[in-house]
Amino acid sequence: MARSQQSYNKKENEKKRKKKREDKQKKKEERKLQAKEKSSGIEFAYVDQFGNLSDTPPDPSDKIKIKAENIEISVPKMSDEDRVAFDPVRNGKVSFFDSSKGFGFIIDSENSEKYFTHVSGLIDTIEENDEVTFELEKGMKGMNAVKVKLK
Repeated sequence: MARSQQSYNKKENEKKRKKKREDKQKKKEERKLQAKEKSSGIEFAYVDQFGNLSDTPPDPSDKIKIKAENIEISVPKMSDEDRVAFDPVRNGKVSFFDSSKGFGFIIDSENSEKYFTHVSGLIDTIEENDEVTFELEKGMKGMNAVKVKLK
């Protein structure tokens, strides 16, 4: 007579796998039930006029009307007084300049900051200790002096 191909160990392993699948399914259903119970909190959150979250809707009588023409989505316009105060041309002194390599540093006379300058940003040829005027431009490692001219 032929013997069954399934051994005792195979049957036991199959039972363990089946039990593991059932346990996993039960845990999944329990998590779904817990998620439904937890979600019964505040369904809507409102923001009051002070920026605080609350569960009560705002009072319609406190609503402020703003005309669309009054909304500006840009940089504020500069007045003539602001333009006079903001002068892009700065004064300084060349502290170091290497003409063979084509770079140097300028010290600003207002705030004593050092700014890098490159030969490509020069208008006049400069040397060390020259009084110059320049403008600032954002570079890769900070602000660079450009449009450098002798005073």
